[in-house]
Amino acid sequence: MTEVKAPDLNAMRGFIFDVDGTLALADRGLNGYAPLPGSLELLELLRSRGLPYVVFTNGSLKTPVQLSQALGNAGIEVAPERALTPPAIAVSVFRNKGYKKILVLGAEGVWKPLADAGFEVVCAPERADDADAVFIGWYPEFGLPDLDAASRAIWQGAGFYTVSTVPYIASRDGRTLGISGALTAAISSVTDKEAIVVGKPAAEAFAIAREILGVAPEHVAIVGDDPALENEMAHLNGAISVSVHTGLYKANDFARLPDNRRPHYSLSGIDQLLELMR
Repeated sequence: MTEVKAPDLNAMRGFIFDVDGTLALADRGLNGYAPLPGSLELLELLRSRGLPYVVFTNGSLKTPVQLSQALGNAGIEVAPERALTPPAIAVSVFRNKGYKKILVLGAEGVWKPLADAGFEVVCAPERADDADAVFIGWYPEFGLPDLDAASRAIWQGAGFYTVSTVPYIASRDGRTLGISGALTAAISSVTDKEAIVVGKPAAEAFAIAREILGVAPEHVAIVGDDPALENEMAHLNGAISVSVHTGLYKANDFARLPDNRRPHYSLSGIDQLLELMR
């Protein structure tokens, strides 16, 4: 159903897709993707029409190459350069800030894109009190020494960044803990500093995705399952919001949003979007 004045979906020239709860669902460990109904067919339709798309997850367990491979194993075709994760956005943000040394609390998917981009990366619990920034991502091994290392760097003036602050994400097991959000909250409670989010819905995140698409904002459709992430990113940047109910949020959750924050399309799933575009 439509929530606000809905533009013609066939006038869209590029698409940004969320992954978890939108195109696919993974297991609790965020592996073993299973495509949701209509995902494979919709992406094939876009390719047949020459319409570009990117996938963009706030997850940081995997590098873009690993994400591309994992989705490919489920039949979801996306080139590595069109598989976006927050660390790819962080590279741009940190370069613009002139940062050199980054203290990372995160797995390979968090630190490797930074190291590949030429930053000096220190992985907690090793300390880097002189770091330019502290960056939080997927890190289930987190312990008190990590909290100490991050806090000391922030107390010394390091910038504080995170991939996401959401408390949970969608998986085949329902709600799965959003580890980066929990860690960010812990560090904020100690340092009294609020983290800057580099994933969705940050303006920098949309700018990089749109640059890859090469499409004006008003011709970009952002498809996702979270009112505060994909839907909000669309409204903040003049894009079209297409929300689906196959994640953790249902039709009523989107209907309760203020009028100026409701999605342009609120759909049961990708399969309904496919039908609208055929």
